Amino acid sequence: MAKGRGGYGGYGAMPGNMSNLMKQAQRMQREMQEKQEALEQQEFTAATGGGAVSVTMNGKREMLSLTISPDAVDPDDVEMLQDMVISAVNEVLRKIDTANEENVAKLTGGMGGLGGLF
Repeated sequence: MAKGRGGYGGYGAMPGNMSNLMKQAQRMQREMQEKQEALEQQEFTAATGGGAVSVTMNGKREMLSLTISPDAVDPDDVEMLQDMVISAVNEVLRKIDTANEENVAKLTGGMGGLGGLF
């Protein structure tokens, strides 16, 4: 049987476009891994209450520091301090998420994560 035009070259061979697509996907995966590792090394800080509470985390979402100003400690209003800590933690987590989303968008060119592949 003769090989017709448009064939893919026989058993086990990939069409040229598919081969290039696989190479591109592997490169993107490698770049994403590198960006993820860099993100994990970054530090993110958020403060609330005019700086009364400050939280620093790394990209792995590990808390590195929590600073509470003595002015923020009011024994009659513990709930306010709790709210400031929660707010600072949530804000720093949003910063980490945003940085991660920006990394993905740079790699995928805004294609929405290539249909969930990344």
